[in-house]
Amino acid sequence: MAFDGIVTRAAAAELSDALTGGKIDKIYEPEPDSVVINIRKGRDQVRLFASCQSQGASVRLISTSPENPKEPYPFCMLLRKHIQGSRIIRIEQKDSERIIEFTLERLNELGLMVQKKLIFEIMGKYSNIILVDMSQDQKILGSIKGVPSGINRVREILPGRIYEYPPVQEKIPFDEASEEDLGKAGDSGKEILSAIGGISPAAADELAALTDGASRKALIDTTLDSIDDLSFTARVYEDEAGIPREFHIIPLSGYEGCGRTLTFGTLSEAMEYYFNHKEATSRIIQRSNALLRPAKAALEKLELKKQRLLEDLLRAEDSDKLRLYGELLTANMGRMTQGMKSVTVDNYYDGTRVTIPLDPRWSPSRNAQSYYKRYNKSKTAVKEKTIQLEDTESGIEYLESAVTFIENTDSISGLEELKAELEETGFIKVRRPRGQRRPKFKPEPKRYETSDGFTVLVGRNNKENDVLTLETASKGDYWLHTKDIPGSHVIVRTEGREITETAIYEAAALAALNSKAKNSANVPVDYVPVRYVKKPSGAKPGKVIFTHNRTVYVDPGEPGK
Repeated sequence: MAFDGIVTRAAAAELSDALTGGKIDKIYEPEPDSVVINIRKGRDQVRLFASCQSQGASVRLISTSPENPKEPYPFCMLLRKHIQGSRIIRIEQKDSERIIEFTLERLNELGLMVQKKLIFEIMGKYSNIILVDMSQDQKILGSIKGVPSGINRVREILPGRIYEYPPVQEKIPFDEASEEDLGKAGDSGKEILSAIGGISPAAADELAALTDGASRKALIDTTLDSIDDLSFTARVYEDEAGIPREFHIIPLSGYEGCGRTLTFGTLSEAMEYYFNHKEATSRIIQRSNALLRPAKAALEKLELKKQRLLEDLLRAEDSDKLRLYGELLTANMGRMTQGMKSVTVDNYYDGTRVTIPLDPRWSPSRNAQSYYKRYNKSKTAVKEKTIQLEDTESGIEYLESAVTFIENTDSISGLEELKAELEETGFIKVRRPRGQRRPKFKPEPKRYETSDGFTVLVGRNNKENDVLTLETASKGDYWLHTKDIPGSHVIVRTEGREITETAIYEAAALAALNSKAKNSANVPVDYVPVRYVKKPSGAKPGKVIFTHNRTVYVDPGEPGK
């Protein structure tokens, strides 16, 4: 992550300009590892957000407040007690480290002006927020993360201890490195990173791209000058999928060709965009994986059941031989006696000779009855297992489509709806607190416009597929679905107009894009007027049958792209 010493200095400068002189109004702790502080400066009120998440540690201004818990956490109560109502008199970076210090003052209960310091350590998984008392040699009043001696023998972070800064690395700070230091640092980003302190791997790679110390020194000096006068430009670098990969105030040429580069008016705006989109993507991936595991486990279980049913049916289909043996034994009853292990008789159906195994403990008639009994049992098994096989194949088809939807879903709400759907169909079990109900289903299909003006609706899950096809669509609308491939139902709203070839092909491309074949080419897509689409009685969500269909072959994509 790019929150290095250079970005920390820019953040401290930006926050100092925006917040110095401001008064702390309210304090919240939306999560156990983050704090929101409302600050009033003149007529303006701004929100400071600080996070200690290992992958999202930062200090920045935010535009919207996160949802707060009903009961405040202990650290939030501590901050309210000690610094609510305080005035911010200074914001600065500690040397070239990833530490930002807020010096605060207010009158205590005795009417004396006291100073406290709120320290934000932005150090990945070791990040912390610490409140110290300046009048008592920086005694720690509390921290969002306690660090006892069992975790760190060198540096305890506990109430009552004297605050000590993290140990200094044996590197040359970026703001003290000379032209000669930077020239000798090395030719690779890794070498520069090990020699110069306060820079991130991405910034080190950018310095390594410059071949001499003078150029490297010029880049750092220019950056520091831009921080001093707040003229720097904050950039966020996204990959082709739109996922933020890095941010910095130094232009990072190594990321510029990988996707999209976004520029922002302030560093806080850049960080808010970066972390919100990064965290949203991470949450979606985590929720998706958590839902995929039980869905795929259920799918594997059904596929194993199908294999066993097919094997049972293969054995049961041999039942005609049992019936034949029973008939031939009945016709040749006089040729057998109890104690025989087999008998060879003529098959009057085709004239061949057939040897039939016998149980020597049983009489000839009982041997014949045994074959008839096994035949009738096998016939019943074939019927029952055929029904089970149809139900199992239906479940497999449903789960394959559910897995496809989970893999294609790009929102938390969409995953929650899929989770509720799988719970309702009995494929996963969710423990809910007593009295808590399942979330109410609200269909919100994706909506597109074709280049010639037709509205296209795309289902995001199987329940939404049913609503689209059976309730939303009119009989004159068109229904599309990838041929024999799990995916979304797609509806083209005709509104009384004649469907065009352009609309069919663009809607078919959307059907392919929202299917298991989204990364394939030349995908077959069936299309048919909605009047010819029906839902079988008792079928699982998303299952329909149709006639009068035609097929087109398209590459996945959105209209106009």
